[in-house]
Amino acid sequence: MNWDVIEGNWQQYKGRVKAQWGKLTDEHITEVAGKREELLGKIQESYGIGHEEAEKQMAAFQKFLKESRPT
Repeated sequence: MNWDVIEGNWQQYKGRVKAQWGKLTDEHITEVAGKREELLGKIQESYGIGHEEAEKQMAAFQKFLKESRPT
């Protein structure tokens, strides 16, 4: 799934983001507003991980969304 789709439908995906990264607050999720790079930064800060690990998690999340999307 292309990140533009997630950003464009952020209201629909906020709950899944919160479920995936529970340390993110509602304020974090609102601030991110679907912007991929901002979400990466919030994940790194909240979980104390590096950019590469955050990228891996984001890629896995995008794959999950693509596979769970109804056809």
